[in-house]
Amino acid sequence: MENTSVNFIHEFINKDLEDGVYNRVQTRFPPEPNGYLHIGHAKAICIDFGTAEKYNGICNLRLDDTNPTKEDVEYVDSIMEDIRWLGFEWANVYYASDYFEFLYECALKLIDKGLAYVDDLTAEEIREYRGTLTEPGKESPYRNRSIEENHELFRRMTAGEFENGEKVLRAKIDMASPNLNMRDPVVYRILHATHHRTGDRWCVYPMYDFAHPLSDCAEHVTHSLCSLEFEDHRPLYDWFIKACDIEEPSRQIEFARLNLNYTLTSKRKCLNLVTEKIVNGWDDPRMSTLCGMRRRGFPPEAIRDFCERIGVAKGNSVVDFALLEHCVRENLNENADRAMAVLNPLKLIIDNYPDGMTEQVEVDINPNHPEAGKRATTFGKCVYIEQEDFMEEPPAKYYRLSPGREVRLRGAYLVTCQSVEKDDNGNIVAVHCTYDPESRGGNAPDGRKVKGTLHWVECDSAKSVEVRLYDRLFSVTNPSAETESGDFKENLNPDSLQILSDCKLEGALANAKAGDTFQFLRHGYFCVDPDSTEDKLIFNRTVSLKDSWAKQNG
Repeated sequence: MENTSVNFIHEFINKDLEDGVYNRVQTRFPPEPNGYLHIGHAKAICIDFGTAEKYNGICNLRLDDTNPTKEDVEYVDSIMEDIRWLGFEWANVYYASDYFEFLYECALKLIDKGLAYVDDLTAEEIREYRGTLTEPGKESPYRNRSIEENHELFRRMTAGEFENGEKVLRAKIDMASPNLNMRDPVVYRILHATHHRTGDRWCVYPMYDFAHPLSDCAEHVTHSLCSLEFEDHRPLYDWFIKACDIEEPSRQIEFARLNLNYTLTSKRKCLNLVTEKIVNGWDDPRMSTLCGMRRRGFPPEAIRDFCERIGVAKGNSVVDFALLEHCVRENLNENADRAMAVLNPLKLIIDNYPDGMTEQVEVDINPNHPEAGKRATTFGKCVYIEQEDFMEEPPAKYYRLSPGREVRLRGAYLVTCQSVEKDDNGNIVAVHCTYDPESRGGNAPDGRKVKGTLHWVECDSAKSVEVRLYDRLFSVTNPSAETESGDFKENLNPDSLQILSDCKLEGALANAKAGDTFQFLRHGYFCVDPDSTEDKLIFNRTVSLKDSWAKQNG
């Protein structure tokens, strides 16, 4: 479908095309392969790939692998899987390491032009010399080394003659600039580490602010779309391009990043949750990672819809998690097949139903799609209902089952409770009913009104399954907020996961596969977890039926 929406990024691009600055559009998505993508990355992916689609351009995937101590092929594979799951395909796959030779030549060019120098200050001293927002920085005592000396020292850095942190290469710009990023930023640092692609070829690695603009230009990116925290870096982005004599410069445009309440995206804090086994890995359905949302059953179309709804803005804001859940519900309500599952089972025995007899009753596959038709499910003398659907002493306006009351078993018959069966401790183990044989389909032949309708699962054909009820991982809107103890884990929601081990699912769905999604009537939307086996199906609750966002904004 053609993307006709317009935002401020598109307005910039439209003007560039009208003015002849560019005659095409090329973007890129440049994640660092040091972790798993999260919901914030989904917005960037939709913007980067969606913009290219809108202008019939191309979007490349470029892995920013300039930090070999934190990167892994595992993350590369997961990034590719997540992008494709969201419904996008890159034109080419590149790595920042593809440009290491080019970046090194650019560094030599800066030295040749007197625009870069080798500095012996420590990282701490560099920070001290940089100054503050109100005070200018101080020039390094090594800033005025000769071009020849800088060349020789940089050659020796590259040859591995110095230890990590012993020397760096810095750009020579302006230590009095009001923009701290322009105060002689580090261009290369020494790092004796094996790179996942280049091995031990290099022991000096470019910094992101240097590699980013030059990689964009080497790749012929026209519009480099970045989150808002890079706005103050744009003068440096442009400076490197100009100083290195790039003939076809790229243009950087910044947009507000996605901040979602009740959600944590900090890699450090998420790693802490994983290593301390507070969650069950990076794909735990409570995590903000795309692989976690995929496992929970979030449709990729719903995430794209969510990103479209929040739009592209210039200013940061916090988006309500309930809007994301609303998008998921809308999608699943339209597309998920319906099923009957009893999460807290109680036996209902129909005393006057013929012993040993079963029959097939028809239920809608999806009422939103009548063309899908109906499917058969087994009905018999004994069925499971929810424990909460029966009360011995019901309050007023309780329309479900109680002694002497008649209710409808969805798609089957009308039944009336006659008695209750209890164990030695007084716990109800079964309710006994009679049924009206003339009410097949759930309607009384004499037209009498029955208010209560219960879902059910026939006992003998029922499949016992495990159900995991997921909720938000954090109980506060800003889980990163400091607590009195300084431990963000105090903000965890203790009820974020409830496991029900003996739920009953209609037997017709016994062959459901990992990733299959259903609406369990009256409960919510559920999907089959990859932990499932032939002997044991496991369902994750994706979202409940209740939609708080729609009510607040309806």
